[in-house]
Amino acid sequence: MSADVVGLLRDALGDRVDTSAEALDAARADKSGHAAPERPLAVVHAESVADVQRVLRIASATSTPVVTRGAGTGLAGGANAGGGEIALSVRRMNRILEVRPDDLLAVVEPGILNAELNDALALQGLWWAPDPASRAISTVGGNIATGAGGLLCAKYGVVRDAVLGLDIVLADGRLLTLGHRSVKGVTGLDLTSLVIGSEGILGVVVAATLKLRRLVEGEVVTIAATFPDVRTAAAASAAVTASGAQPAIMELMDAACLAAVHALLGLDAPAPGVAQLTLQTDGPAAAMEASRISEVLGAAGGTVRVAADREEGERLLTIRRSMHPAMETLGTALIEDVSVPRSALPAMFDEIARIEREFGIVIPTVAHAGDGNLHPNFVFDGPEVPDHIWAAADALFHAALDLGGTLTGEHGIGVLKRRWLADELGADQWELQRQVARAFDPAGILNPGKVFETAAR
Repeated sequence: MSADVVGLLRDALGDRVDTSAEALDAARADKSGHAAPERPLAVVHAESVADVQRVLRIASATSTPVVTRGAGTGLAGGANAGGGEIALSVRRMNRILEVRPDDLLAVVEPGILNAELNDALALQGLWWAPDPASRAISTVGGNIATGAGGLLCAKYGVVRDAVLGLDIVLADGRLLTLGHRSVKGVTGLDLTSLVIGSEGILGVVVAATLKLRRLVEGEVVTIAATFPDVRTAAAASAAVTASGAQPAIMELMDAACLAAVHALLGLDAPAPGVAQLTLQTDGPAAAMEASRISEVLGAAGGTVRVAADREEGERLLTIRRSMHPAMETLGTALIEDVSVPRSALPAMFDEIARIEREFGIVIPTVAHAGDGNLHPNFVFDGPEVPDHIWAAADALFHAALDLGGTLTGEHGIGVLKRRWLADELGADQWELQRQVARAFDPAGILNPGKVFETAAR
């Protein structure tokens, strides 16, 4: 049967069907470190909406599962393709189809990289606000699939705030246009928001109508503040929020993260236990707001440094953006993603310290402190996550839920977190969400085994 499916794909799509060992192995994994146990049947490099429709019609007719992939930079195993599955890559669908400066919108294909999109938009004085740390390598389609956030989202919003509409192909090959191009639009159910963050289980995004912003006028001021410990730094970030200041970026790195990044970049080692907040203000009032924030940070116990110019500011931000490569130098990293109310950030760091003591491990953690989104890193040796690491992760997830938080702020559920989904949703909502997914894909061929387990625990 598998040979027949590959043959049908080749007949319909020719050399866009790739069965090389290199391509099949790459499609098994993402940046999470998790990989499917077997290779997929083929990787199809779609170049058009018609290509996507042909793949899904063949898959539907043969009951063959399909896993949609972009750049493969996900951190939850959500786009990993395995045995008996078709890996549908939309990475080659990377065009900007339309830009309307007068309406502040653009229509793009899903395979375009965040950085490439904003480089092109900047020529017209525009930008798309979502700013994941992986912006140089992540695709807009992947951002939409996971509901991504990033460094700027506390001020400028997440992907859900920056998408007006989507074109999606359903499992049976039908093309739907969701959403609108107008600023307002409340006709019917909001299926656009439903698809954002759905991790490829409802349909394949083939185009997105994006809400743009004009480039921010005025200067940019970057601040770095060090603190004797991470809890003090977390409390300082909460004090900044409480002051009414609105930094564009407010990132927190604990001592373990900061030390690893300094080692990677060849910088002087920070003092033991020191944590760092990196903040950035923008706009015409950036200098005044930076001064105000600096006072708050100093009163909270921080040693404050204000960058002299934009270049120094970028060097300070490079420290934050280097966190993932730094973790890779320590071993295999399970990069997690929980969010709590911003006022609960100090308490969440208390919980992380408790879990470190209980399990005898170090959990390097970075946080988007402006919105309460933490990325704890569980570092271990070897390709498989050890049982004691999963036990520590279980304790951390439940600590976040107990503080009024959520299992994932931007990485998604994928494979790695599906066993905890019902713990947050409850059995009734879990089942209702599963039924919604089946309304889009009755045969369950789109990204099977992701997000939902067979039954709620």
